Order: sequence, then structure tokens, then C-alpha cells
Amino acid sequence: MRYFLVIPAAGSGRRFAASVPKQYAALGASTVIEHALEPFESDPDCIGIVVVVAAGDPLWAPIAARRTRLIEAAPGGAERVHSVRAGLAALAKHARDDDWVMVHDAARPCFSRADLALLKKELAAHEVGGLLAVPLADTLKRAANAADPPAVESTLDRSALWRAATPQVFRYGHLTRALDAALAAGHAPTDEAQAIEWLGFRPRLVAGLPDNIKVTTADDLKLAAAILTLRAPLENV
Repeated sequence: MRYFLVIPAAGSGRRFAASVPKQYAALGASTVIEHALEPFESDPDCIGIVVVVAAGDPLWAPIAARRTRLIEAAPGGAERVHSVRAGLAALAKHARDDDWVMVHDAARPCFSRADLALLKKELAAHEVGGLLAVPLADTLKRAANAADPPAVESTLDRSALWRAATPQVFRYGHLTRALDAALAAGHAPTDEAQAIEWLGFRPRLVAGLPDNIKVTTADDLKLAAAILTLRAPLENV
């Protein structure tokens, strides 16, 4: 599967509570976003990369300058959907309607080469595309709306529930039209798969590793560092 990559990285990371957005936080010898990029940069099937950054972002340029391959930058928008759409617009002169596009969170530094290979294997022949996800293992409780402090209203059936992750992988034409339709209707999908669902398609769920975490807080950053430290000897075997 040959594909383009879009990395939305225009968020301010308000919940991260640090001096820099979470995608630029130090993680080992580099940064969160550099770890997120690495599996794709080393993959010969990745034929183009767009990183979508906030207008006036001073932090991306020095990172881009030390990358191992050319990465195009595009200005982002107010929400994720606007940034992903901007990334697709930057690909318009390169991508055909039936080309694959992977969208990956800049704040997921623990995505593995093994999961990348799995995604390509499972989705290359799929009609629609899909996303990396993890079946839920925890018992889920619904809180009673009026309860203060919170109290359990019911226990949910988790058997058909998955935690969505990234990359999410769709045809360029399908994804562009799905996001345009959502925006025209005044909707802001929380991920690309939701926009595809609104067009009537059923994206494929591909079970990935549970350690493909998203860095949202400082504690998540510590967990990501531990995951990468434990994984390094295995990847170097």
C-alpha cells in the first residue's frame, strides 16, 4: 500500500499545561512529533508527508530542518477537521482520488512499525479504508446526569466497543468529500472515520497495540517515555 501521510499538529495542547504544545515536548533525544513521524519516514511506501501547523508556529521549522526527508508544511485551522482538510488541500497537486491517505496524531509517539505493517496488510484491498483501534477491556459505567457527586446509572455492554486511535486510512477522494460534507453541514467530526460514517460507509476496525497512546497530560509523556525505552531493545534485535 503506497500512501500519503497527513499529521495535524496545529493544536495548542491546553490540557498539557506546559510551555510548549504537547507535540513539541521533549521525549528522549527528540520530541513527541518526531517519534510520531519516524515509522512513516522510514517506510518506502510513504510517498509524501504533510505536517499541518498553527499559523506563526516558530517550533516546527527547526524540527523540519533536521528530518531525513522532505516534509511539506501547511497552515492549520481552529479544529482538527480544519487542519486535516488543510493537509488534504496541500496534497491536491499530488494525490489522485483513489490514493490512500493516512492521518496520524502528532501526539501519538508510540505508534509501531508492526502496527503500520498490519494496517497496510489489512486495508490495502479494502473498499473504504479504516482505522487502528483497540477493543475496550475495562468495565464501563454511565453516570447519572443529575448526580452530584457522580453516581452510577448503569453498566454498559462493552462487547462491541472500541477505542479509536490513529492512523486512520482512507482514499483521498472519499476523505476529502466526507470532510467537506461535514463542514458544509456545520458538523465537526472528532475523527476522520466519523466523517466517513456520515457518508454511509463502514470503516474497517484494525486491532492495534494498546500502547499506541495519545499524549494529553504530563503523566502520559512519562508513560510514552517508558514504552519507548522498553521497546527499543526489541526493535534493535
